[in-house]
Amino acid sequence: MRIAIGADHAGFRYKERLRRELAARGHELTDFGTGSEEPVDYPLVVRPVAEAVAGGRFERGIVLGGSGNGEAMVANRIPGVRCAVCWNPESARLARRHNDANVLSLGQRLIAEDALLPIVTAWLETPFEGGRHLRRIALIDEPGP
Repeated sequence: MRIAIGADHAGFRYKERLRRELAARGHELTDFGTGSEEPVDYPLVVRPVAEAVAGGRFERGIVLGGSGNGEAMVANRIPGVRCAVCWNPESARLARRHNDANVLSLGQRLIAEDALLPIVTAWLETPFEGGRHLRRIALIDEPGP
């Protein structure tokens, strides 16, 4: 799977681990930054990841930060992106199954390192159910009043 990945300084360590682990599993990753734990403004890293996924250049995207909340907010501003903050494998499965989440947001400060790969694996391997959820996803993209 082609995956875009990016993190700010607060998610850098987990991003580097995911890059290694997912590449070893045969995924093709493109790293949108950052390259160190030096402070960086997360929108500068997250927005390009989200745009790349929305533009169809990547099947999925993963963004990381301290909590994952700000990263999800930025990603979800891009039309066509459905970014979910996940904190355990079940939240990741539901984000895929019910919401067809194409971007995953993770908080390095809130997720134990031994939980990282099980969350990402669940998100990558869970298919979208479709059905009644298709209508709800269409509603997400409808313009507001």
